[in-house]
Amino acid sequence: MNLLTDPEMLLLLGGIGGLLTLSSLIGWALGLRVREDPARLVIANLNARIRSWWVMTAVFVAALATGGIGSVMLFALTSFIALREFITLTPTHRADHRTLFWAFFVFAPVQYLLVGIGWYGLFAIFIPVYAFLFIPLRSALAGDTEDFLARTAKIQWGLMIAIYCVSHAPALLMLEIPGYQEEGAKLLLYLIIVVQLSDVLQYVFGKTLGKHRIVPRLSPNKTWEGTVGGIATATLVGTLLWWVTPFTPWAAAVIALLICLTGFAGGLVMSAIKRDRGVKDFGTLIEGHGGILDRIDSLCFAAPVFFHVVRYFYT
Repeated sequence: MNLLTDPEMLLLLGGIGGLLTLSSLIGWALGLRVREDPARLVIANLNARIRSWWVMTAVFVAALATGGIGSVMLFALTSFIALREFITLTPTHRADHRTLFWAFFVFAPVQYLLVGIGWYGLFAIFIPVYAFLFIPLRSALAGDTEDFLARTAKIQWGLMIAIYCVSHAPALLMLEIPGYQEEGAKLLLYLIIVVQLSDVLQYVFGKTLGKHRIVPRLSPNKTWEGTVGGIATATLVGTLLWWVTPFTPWAAAVIALLICLTGFAGGLVMSAIKRDRGVKDFGTLIEGHGGILDRIDSLCFAAPVFFHVVRYFYT
C-alpha cells in the first residue's frame, strides 16, 4: 500500500494534522490569556506536549511512507531506547554486563528481524521462551549470586515490556486478513490513534474535571473523571474509524474499548515501577512527556492484546 496515494490513509493523516493544528492554536491562545502561575505551568506543559506530538507524528508518518521496513526500524529504535531507559532505572551488577549485551544486541535485533520477515511462529515465542531461559543461565555463569533473582527478573521484564510487547505494533503489518491484504499500516495507525488519544484525553479531562483520584500514592494525576472521560471519548473515536479497519462498527467499539483499557493498565503498571524506583519519568528525551517509555507505556500493554485479538478473529 502506498501511503501517499491511499485516500483513506490521507484522510486519516489529514485529520491528525488538523487536530494538531487546532491544538496548537488553542495552546497559543491560552498562553496569551492565562497569567496566573499555576495555570501558566499547566499551559506551558500542554504546549510542550503538542510540540512533541508534531515531531513524533512527522517521524511516524515518514516511517509509514517508507513501507514496512521503515516502520519496523522505527519501532526497533524506539524499543532499544525504551529498554535502555528501563535498565538505567533498575540497578545491575558488573556480572550482568554480558547478559545485557545479549539483551540489547542479540535478542532485540533478532525479535525485530522476525517481525520484518514475517516469521510469526518464532516471533511469538523467541523472547518469552528462549530469551527468558537464556538470561538467567548467562547471569549464573558469571558466578554472582547476590540479588540473582531480582537482577535476572529485571532484565527479563525489560525485554518483555520494551522489546517483545512493543514489537507487536509493527507486527500488525505481517497479518494477512482476507479482503484486507496489505492494509496493515491502517491497523497500525488505528492502534496508535486510539491508544494515544486515550492518553491525551485522560490527561485533558483529568486536568479540567478530575477530582477523585484512582490510586493517589501510585499516580496522583489519574482520576476517575479523567480516565472515564478519556476512555469513553477515545472509544467513540475508535468506533467512528471502523471504516479504515476490517471491523464492523460494533466490533470496532469493543476493540477500541479493549485498547483503551489495556493502555490504561499499562500506564498504571509503569507508574508503579517509577514509584518503586523513586522517579517521576523514565527519561527526558521528549519535551513535556519524559522519556520514550513514558510515551509508549500504554502501547506496551495494548499492542500485544490488539495484535492477537485481530489475528485470532480476522485471519
